[in-house]
Amino acid sequence: MAPAPGGGVVSDTRRMAADHSEHPTSDGDAYRTLSSKTVYRNNWMRVREDTFARPDGSVDTYGVVDKENFAIVIAEAADGRFHLVEQFRYAIGKRSWEFPMGTWPAGHSGTVEELAKQELLEETGVRAANWRRIGQHVQQAGGFCSQGFDLFHATDLTEGPHDREDSEADMVQAVVTEAEFRQMIRDGVIVDAVTIAAYALLRLVG
Repeated sequence: MAPAPGGGVVSDTRRMAADHSEHPTSDGDAYRTLSSKTVYRNNWMRVREDTFARPDGSVDTYGVVDKENFAIVIAEAADGRFHLVEQFRYAIGKRSWEFPMGTWPAGHSGTVEELAKQELLEETGVRAANWRRIGQHVQQAGGFCSQGFDLFHATDLTEGPHDREDSEADMVQAVVTEAEFRQMIRDGVIVDAVTIAAYALLRLVG
């Protein structure tokens, strides 16, 4: 689902990616969060500023973007072709070819596999009889953002009408061969890091 641009502070109607207390480090209490404050929030994200103590006792601040985790789907047809969607991404000011992906809309929730099925159906109209989770939960940009994603490989496909949201009205879709997909990456036509990482993970896991 394509996020719409937001302005100002609005009430939060979504489950954010959780606060600092739900993100323990592998070192346990070695890094301690001393305080946390929300400096911006809208329906799609929250920006917080944390004060934390390092293991050596030094204190510093860190800005974190919290967003909902999402699911991404590689829908592969019987002949090996991939389903892609293209939409305008406001943050980068241009259109982007990607695998179908997204988060739950406000007021909805479910398992990550249910989310993957919903996103594929909504954006492409495709249903799949076979679903396989690929790898583990992956962090998208751990240097500043808590959001991560889960990848699913969908096969045995049946095509039908899509059910896109208003914010996805300009979305288009295509089915490409794997050779065409790889060439799109080489040519800079596909620049979405999550899509590229998802393909690499698919081929790594096999």
